[in-house]
Amino acid sequence: MKVYISADIEGVTGVVSWKQCGAPSSEHYDWGFARRMMTHDVNAAIRGARKGGAREIVVKDSHNVSMNLLIDELESGVELISGSRPGADGMMEGIDSTFDCCFLVGYHGMSGTTDGVMEHTISGRVHRLWVNGVERGEMGLSAFAAGRHGVPLVFVSSDDKGVAEAEDLVKGVGTVTTKFGMGRYMARLRHPSVVRPEIEAGAERAVGLGLAPTLSEGLQSVRLELNRSEEIDFSSQLPGWNRVDAYTIEQTFEDWASAHVGIRRAISFAGV
Repeated sequence: MKVYISADIEGVTGVVSWKQCGAPSSEHYDWGFARRMMTHDVNAAIRGARKGGAREIVVKDSHNVSMNLLIDELESGVELISGSRPGADGMMEGIDSTFDCCFLVGYHGMSGTTDGVMEHTISGRVHRLWVNGVERGEMGLSAFAAGRHGVPLVFVSSDDKGVAEAEDLVKGVGTVTTKFGMGRYMARLRHPSVVRPEIEAGAERAVGLGLAPTLSEGLQSVRLELNRSEEIDFSSQLPGWNRVDAYTIEQTFEDWASAHVGIRRAISFAGV
C-alpha cells in the first residue's frame, strides 16, 4: 500500500490567522507554532496510514513556498517533497499512478465559504472559481489532479466548513474536523490531544475505503473571477482567455491537466 499525503496549513489544529501561518517572516510572528501543528497533524495521518497497511508514504508540503515541514520531525521512513516549482499537478506534485490513495491534511474551504477559517482558493486574489459550472477550491483541484493519475482521495482533515466541502466533493471520503469556523479569523479550536487520535483512526480506516478516483473528464470550462479589475487586466492577456467583464475571464481547455496549469498561471499572472 502506497499513500500520498498533501499537507496545507490553514486547516490544521489550533491555527486561525495568517499571522500564524503565512510564511517565515516578521509579519507572521507565530509561524513556528503553525508549522509545529502542521507536523502534528501530518504525523498523526502517517501513523494512521501505517496502521491501515501503508508501507510507503510520500508527503507533499503544499503551503506557500512549501518549506514548512522539517523532515527530521516527521515520522521516520517517509519521504518529503519540499520546495516549489511550476507543474501540472500543483499541490499534488509528485503523485503518479503508483499510489493507491491520497490524503489532504490541513486543507481549508474554498474562496467564499461562509465562516470558513482563512477560506481562499490558491490566492487571496481569487473571488470565485468555477470548473464546468461548479464552484471549486483547492480540494477540488487536488482531487482532480490525483484522479487524472487514477488515485482516489480517501481522507481529508480541515475545519468543519472544509469537511463539508470534502464530503460534498467525494462521497464516502473519510474526514476529521480540526476546529469549528466562526469567521475567517475565528474558530472554536479542538484540543490537539483530541484531534490527534481522531486523525490516526480516520486515516487508518480511510486506506481501506476502496473509493474511486475523482475525475473531471472531457473539455474543461473554466470561469475565474478575481477581486480587482487590474488583476484581470494582466490575466486576460494570457493566450486563450476571454474577458467577460472587469473581474472575470473564461476559457475552455481540452483536459484537466491543461486546465489546472491554465488556472494557476492566470492567478499567478494576476499578481504581476
